[in-house]
Amino acid sequence: MSEPAGRMLVISGPSGAGKSTICKKLLEDPRVEFSVSATTRKPRPGEVDGRDYRFLSREDFRRLIQEGAFLEHAEVYGNLYGTLREPVRVALSQGKVYLLEIDVQGANQLRALGEPGLYVFIAPPDFEELRKRLVARGTEAPEVLERRLHKAEDEWRERVKYDHIVVNDDLARAVGEVRRLVGLDAATPARGR
Repeated sequence: MSEPAGRMLVISGPSGAGKSTICKKLLEDPRVEFSVSATTRKPRPGEVDGRDYRFLSREDFRRLIQEGAFLEHAEVYGNLYGTLREPVRVALSQGKVYLLEIDVQGANQLRALGEPGLYVFIAPPDFEELRKRLVARGTEAPEVLERRLHKAEDEWRERVKYDHIVVNDDLARAVGEVRRLVGLDAATPARGR
């Protein structure tokens, strides 16, 4: 008997909405595999090639675009980001939930290509809370913070294109809702790390 086909789970939302935290919680389930995006940006301290991102030169990234190796790709804040096709194919053939944390531009590309999956938009409770979260990070200069907030407003308008909108006002509830939506609500032991 063959393994059941997997399912692609696309998570998008503005910076500060809690996408990464929700994704980390979802990855505690061994049935979930995370999409490691390729990027041309430089690694940040502590980031590991192949775990956090696949760090590529701009030339290599462009060559892979020409070869059709990407399911989707986009330029964000001057850097190229993309999802490679082969890891998606392998995970889905193994019956996994393949988790993509991508921006609305990438999600729009996937939908335009007719890629089947569950598209979930993670939203903050409101924009004041989003501002507080971004300020609390302490990682962005004021002009970068304002740019992210303007982008968040643009992304907010795109939420209607998603299958579901999950408001992250309580992390455990938001994670539980995403798990239920993608069919992971059955009890499963946490993955050993």
